[in-house]
Formats: sequence, structure tokens, C-alpha cells
Amino acid sequence: MRRHHNAKIVATLGPASSSIDLIRGLFETGADVFRLNFSHGGREEHKRRYDAIRAIERETGRAIGVIIDLQGPKLRIGAFAEGPVTLVAGSIFNLDLDGSPGDQRRVSLPHPEVFQTLSPGREILLDDGKVRLEVESCDLSHAQTRVIVGGPLSDHKGVSIAGAILPLPALTPKDRDDLAYGLELGADWIALSFVQRPEDVEELRKIVAGRAGVIAKLEKPAAIEHLDSIVALSDAVMVARGDLGVEMPPEQVPPIQRRIIRACRKAGKPSIVATQMLESMIQAPTPTRAEVSDIASAVYLGADAVMLSAESAVGRFPLEAVAMMERIISAAENDRDYYQATNPDRPEPIGTIPEAICASMKQIAELLPIAAIVTYTISGSSSLRAARERPTTSILSMATSVETARRLTLAWGLHSVQVPPFSSLDKMSAYAGEAALREGFATKGDAIIVAAGAPVGLSGTTNMLKILKV
Repeated sequence: MRRHHNAKIVATLGPASSSIDLIRGLFETGADVFRLNFSHGGREEHKRRYDAIRAIERETGRAIGVIIDLQGPKLRIGAFAEGPVTLVAGSIFNLDLDGSPGDQRRVSLPHPEVFQTLSPGREILLDDGKVRLEVESCDLSHAQTRVIVGGPLSDHKGVSIAGAILPLPALTPKDRDDLAYGLELGADWIALSFVQRPEDVEELRKIVAGRAGVIAKLEKPAAIEHLDSIVALSDAVMVARGDLGVEMPPEQVPPIQRRIIRACRKAGKPSIVATQMLESMIQAPTPTRAEVSDIASAVYLGADAVMLSAESAVGRFPLEAVAMMERIISAAENDRDYYQATNPDRPEPIGTIPEAICASMKQIAELLPIAAIVTYTISGSSSLRAARERPTTSILSMATSVETARRLTLAWGLHSVQVPPFSSLDKMSAYAGEAALREGFATKGDAIIVAAGAPVGLSGTTNMLKILKV
């Protein structure tokens, strides 16, 4: 089951991809990590999908990562008395806390905290920005707005307040229940939606308490103002471009995407690029040229992973979407200029022994005919450092726990396997050679590099680099 792509593929499971046979097909086609979106579906559905993933993991003997994506504080308008309405540009439209059904002139917005942030001139975006309103006057229970961009509007469409930091809890009561359930299931990653401040990530970290990795989803402009602090507090970051593109001019999203990926690379944290990557493949068996270019651009920028959402969850062609993404990634990575494109973004190593070991490992792999780089890790940190260097040689990550092996499936270039703990460097080195042979990274007589720590068994002690023949 060795992969031949370095940037990982995250596939969202849903009604179109619920059977064990289809999930197995997605994995065999190239999906490395599966996302369970708790904004949709019930717990029994998510448990069936989770159990199917773990059954496939046992069948294949390969670690598979699972992301639980929390819904977050999603703002929505109320319902309309007589079905959808069409708002006309220039007309007046009111939002209020009155829970009664709306009409052409008003609708309920059952979120008191929103009214606390409004002021004349503030833009309100409805239905992913398709309808835009500008506040003319407001108080703590009502806002009179003028329609700037009109269009159809129906029940319970989403609401965004451009440029505002909303006084909302990072975790809703539903999120807290879903989080407890996801941790009970055994999720490897928890994704926090609508992060606005570093404190949002801190709150989740306290609850998770190391039982899973924490992914900060950056989909609010306010989060970009605290980017470095949020990256530092997170274990991985998702560039959630859909909502980002609603609350800011779309032309600003590509440079922000690049900035986020660079910040993650510098910190040695995995980055995921998400939303509308192969949107046309929800209904069609082939993508647009623009979508192909979009995925390739994320790969050239050095993203650790790219993600399918509706394409694999509810689309008509989930297997084809994963196969297409795998082909695009492989084509970009086989471009002779690929590594030259990623090298300029390579962060300068800091003056620590583990950093020096991983920087040296990349250099040696470029000078000598090395078949594979092997990292032996307890926490995953040495493997992540090796991945951050973006070596041209494949990385085999040997983790002492299945939990660490699963989390590392999200990181660039890591082929992650679980191994037993070792009592000596010699035993570990011998096993590294056997694993490189078994996993298809080397043949007898090839040279491999092994990075580990001595004494063996202590986390965070990477201090040894060894070249050996298998």
C-alpha cells in the first residue's frame, strides 16, 4: 500500500461514500485520511463509517487517519412564511429577534450576539455572500439594512458579518457533545470551525488533552490577524477557502493561502487546503482546467494535504474525484522543477540537535544514492521535522504507537507505520532495514538513512543519524 504521492489526500465521507466497499475503494485509489463532518449526519452514521475505516486499516495493515470536523457556531436566518423570497437591490430589508416567519420585508436572525457587533455601514452577507446587505440603523434587537446585492433567499441560509469578531463561544453545546463522542470513537484529529482568536484553540486543546491532534480551520479574516499565534497553538491548520472567500475579496484568498502554508511549514505543522477543489466533479466525471490548476498550485506551494468535501461525500463520482486528485498531485510532484519551487519556502533550521539532524539528513539524501529516509518516533516530532525539509527521498516513519502513526498520515511525504518499541539502537536499525524492504522502499543492498534518539525510548531526543545497507 505504498503511496507514490507526497501531498496527502483527505476525503470527506457522506451519503455517497458510506459503504465499506466504497470507503475501501477511496483508500485504495489514494485517500490517506478520512473526514467525518459533524455538521451533517447522525452519530450512528458516523460510527458506521468510522468502524469501516478501522476494518480497512486492519485488512491493509496501514494506519489511516480520521478527522472529526466540528460544526462550530453557524449563524442562520429564520424561516419565511410563504417560501423563498427575492430581495431587490436598493430595497429595505430588516433583521430582528422576532421568531415569527419572515416575508419580503424582514426575517428573524435568532442570534442576539450578532446585533451587539453591528453598526451603520457594516456589511451582512447571506447565503455564502450571494445576497449582501448594508446596515443603515440598528439596536440590540433589530437592524434596518439596504440590499446591496439582491437575489433569492430561502429558509435558514447562513449569515456572515464582514470584518467583525463575534462574541461567540468557540464550542457550542452541540460541538461539546460531538467532541466527547468523537474522542470516545478514537478520532485522530479534531477540526475546530470558525476560529477567530488563539483563545479558541486553547479552549479546545484543554478539553482534548492530548487525546487527538487539533486542527484550526481558518475561515474568518479575524483569524489571519493572529495567524502565527494560532499556528503555534495548533497541531495542523486548514485553509477553509469557502468562508474566507465570502468575508473578504476573493482575490485576497490566494495570497492568504500561501501565507498560511508558509507559516505552517516554518512551524513544522501540517497544512490542509480545502473547499471547492474539484467542485464540478460533484456532478461531472471530469474537472475543469481551473480546478486542476488550483490543486497543482497548492501542491507547488508545499501544502501537506488537499481535501475533498462534497465531491466525495455527496457527489456522483467520489472514486473518480480521488483518482483525479491523485493524478494531479503526482503530475505536479514529478515535474522536474517541483523541488526547486518548494525549496525557497524551506525554513531555516533553528539551532537544536533534532533540527540539525533532519537538515543533515536532507543533504545526505541529495548527495548519496539513498533509497529511503527512516525516522523512528514516539511523539511524531522527528517525522514532522523530516517532512518539513521536503527531501527528494521517500520518508518511512516508524511510530511506536498506532495513535501517532495515524496522526502522521496527514503530513507531507510520510509513509506511516506502527512498530514495536525497541530496547537498543541495533535492534531498531535492523528493524528499519526490514521495514524498508517490506514496505517497498528499498531492495537488498540499498542504503537507507535512519534518524532516531539515544537512549532509545525517550520522546524528543533525536540526536543520531545512521547510514546503513539493507
